[in-house]
Amino acid sequence: MTVDRRTAPLLVLGGVVSVQFGGALAATLVPRIGAPGSVLLRLLFAMVVLVTVARPSWRGRTRSEWLTVLLFGLALAAMNTSFYASLAHLPIGVAVTIEFLGPLGLAAALSRRPRDLAAVAAAALGVVLVSGVLDTSLQRLDLVGVGFAALAGVMWAAYIVLSQRTGRAFAGLDGLALALVVSTVAVTPLGLPSIGHWTPRDVALGLGIAVLSSVLPYSLELMALRHLAQHVFGILLSLEPAVAALAGLLVLGQVLDTRQVAGMALVVLASVIVLGARRSAGPPEAALGPG
Repeated sequence: MTVDRRTAPLLVLGGVVSVQFGGALAATLVPRIGAPGSVLLRLLFAMVVLVTVARPSWRGRTRSEWLTVLLFGLALAAMNTSFYASLAHLPIGVAVTIEFLGPLGLAAALSRRPRDLAAVAAAALGVVLVSGVLDTSLQRLDLVGVGFAALAGVMWAAYIVLSQRTGRAFAGLDGLALALVVSTVAVTPLGLPSIGHWTPRDVALGLGIAVLSSVLPYSLELMALRHLAQHVFGILLSLEPAVAALAGLLVLGQVLDTRQVAGMALVVLASVIVLGARRSAGPPEAALGPG
């Protein structure tokens, strides 16, 4: 496949769509085997694929490198587990919008520009609208779901920082493959009780989620970023909440009201302002992200 500056944005957009539709599939699996079991299935398949492809070396690593990959793997496990837990309580569009404050806030904190800080404040207002806090009856506010989505956002920010460190410490896909081993081991004690309830359909769904949420988007982004400016990637990444809402509508029949759509639009706009202005090089922030 030939990739250039014209086709690279399409690859990133394809990765965004893949991640969010993978998340929508995960929302159908979570009620069946729970969030830890769903994450275990996804990470297990993703680990097998990437370890087979990368064939990382286990020898000659320093203590600092192992500490980096350990923290990266734990952040990856916590990010996905908390996000999948939020899907049991919130529509996927709402969950992704709330968690998106994590990478958005990190980008604004690193830039420290007044415009970016104002954009994050607008995004916070958007999250308030999306979550239903302003609903006078508060019947639509699920604090547990909001808490899990917010935790996923915090862990997504940690994932971005640690992925940068891992990328500097390891060549190619070695660091990511080793981190997936760590994250799979970390999630196994939580997901192990669900194994007895796995059906062939659940395993097939887990494989599909691993491909859609991990293997395919990472591969597409890796090819695209060789030909794409980082600020353009940031703008495309900003579409994730809207694409998540579309996936929730088409796959799960989840319909957001006008107030929630307006809140999501604020978050997307703020993301375009903050992430679209970032021109420094860095790893793909959405790769293996929640979804």
